[in-house]
Amino acid sequence: MFRRAYSSALLEDAVDQLASLPGVGRRTALRLALHLLDEPRENVEQFAGSILRLRRDVRHCPVCGMISDDGACPLCDDARRDRTTICVVESLRDVLSIENTGQYHGLYHILGGIISPIDGIGPDDLSIRSLCDRLEGGGVSEVIMALSTSMEGETTAYYLYKQIARFPLKITAIARGVGFGDDLEYTDELTLGRSIAGRQPFQP
Repeated sequence: MFRRAYSSALLEDAVDQLASLPGVGRRTALRLALHLLDEPRENVEQFAGSILRLRRDVRHCPVCGMISDDGACPLCDDARRDRTTICVVESLRDVLSIENTGQYHGLYHILGGIISPIDGIGPDDLSIRSLCDRLEGGGVSEVIMALSTSMEGETTAYYLYKQIARFPLKITAIARGVGFGDDLEYTDELTLGRSIAGRQPFQP
């Protein structure tokens, strides 16, 4: 006969859901579930409501792909940002990591992934066309490749270079303070900041 891990099926279901989050093991999931169980009901309802609203109402900036509550994101709307420079990244997490360094003040373009044939992700699955559209509008003098240094990241950077090399602008890449195969998301802020500040001409 099947035995439950816990005395409550509801608790077990909550633990299963929490453990499905990245980086959360079952022990941590149980601790979080028990914490929520001890919280006032209105606090838990507010917590759950914020997650539901995030999933239901969040939008993506039509310019760069960053998340936004409505229309263009605050970064694209900020007149103080350097609009002549676009930093190309894989995901929202990379934008947050770079912003935390305080070393970059230009705009971004989120590809939404990197080319990975083994995962069935090709160039057409990324927002490369919209980047070219932005460049065709003029006013951009530098594109920074800030992609992961994995084989897939290098492949994506090379493909992207071939697509935008026709534009009259400087194409650079973050310096190799970021080790080969590292994700920007997990790189410490000091190293990432130095890599942005010390960017070099992209070598295809």
